[in-house]
Amino acid sequence: MKIFVAGATGVLGQRLVPLLISNGHTVVGSTRMPGKADALRAAGAVPVILDALDRDAVIEAVTQAEPDVVVHELTALTDFSDFRKFDEAFAATNRLRTQATDHLLEAIQQLPTRRIVAQSYAGAGFYARTGGPIKTEDDPFDSDPPAGLRRIVEAVQHLERAVLKTEGVQGTVLRYGGFYGPGTSLGAGGVFLEAVRRRQFPIIAGGAGVWSFIHIEDAASATLAAIESGRTGAYNIVDDDPAPVAEWLPVLAEAIGAKPPRRMPAWLARLFVGEHGVIMMTESRGASNAKARRELGWRLAYPSWRTGFRVGLGDGETAKAA
Repeated sequence: MKIFVAGATGVLGQRLVPLLISNGHTVVGSTRMPGKADALRAAGAVPVILDALDRDAVIEAVTQAEPDVVVHELTALTDFSDFRKFDEAFAATNRLRTQATDHLLEAIQQLPTRRIVAQSYAGAGFYARTGGPIKTEDDPFDSDPPAGLRRIVEAVQHLERAVLKTEGVQGTVLRYGGFYGPGTSLGAGGVFLEAVRRRQFPIIAGGAGVWSFIHIEDAASATLAAIESGRTGAYNIVDDDPAPVAEWLPVLAEAIGAKPPRRMPAWLARLFVGEHGVIMMTESRGASNAKARRELGWRLAYPSWRTGFRVGLGDGETAKAA
């Protein structure tokens, strides 16, 4: 197939493009940064310099490429560093999930083949905080998220509605869990990993919130499987092992040779991470990957963060016992 990857030089796009090419597909990859075009060429893709918020430029780039599938991996999280300003850090990504999604869909509707695979999210704080700890694709997102997450959840919901319900478009949304591994915030040198190392990522009020993770390589392989399967609908792209913060955070600290995480009561934590941070650490629900494994024929290289944290963070970030 000929595939247009929007966001081809992002942390996921960098891994997806070589996979697509190695499987015999032709890739046109967009990047906002002219300096990254050579890396796309070296990977075997045709680079396009593109501001995804420029409607006319998006329509021109996509219609000229005439792809069989558009893959939407546009995010802008490189400056994320302050958990208290979570919503502010996602402001640019929110625009990409709303405006840029609309631009891509407008362009797709001018193509003979109208298909899109788009990045969504199934991480901490998104699924409704009611019922059991593990959610499927049929379960709703949080209808009343805290203020610090509200615009982020709304942007993801906009993306999903647009991709899945635009008439005449075959849409697939991939709800990725929290990324870890090389190049991510939970990889060597990543901001979250460094916070764990400095004991600035505490277990709050017992740490009962359930998180779902996915190694960046497994996220890329799931995306490849979704593209090649032709399936539509929503899929949780997470590992086999959703777990509460109190369980996974000490393992991560041990894996990088850090001291055990501190513990902090909710009232004190609100001063440092806000109400949204406390909810993510205490009330989040995890996600099931059963549908993706069953329908996409997807197999994980890192079925659990228990192994992945020890051997898959990158650049020597492994447990001493590994």
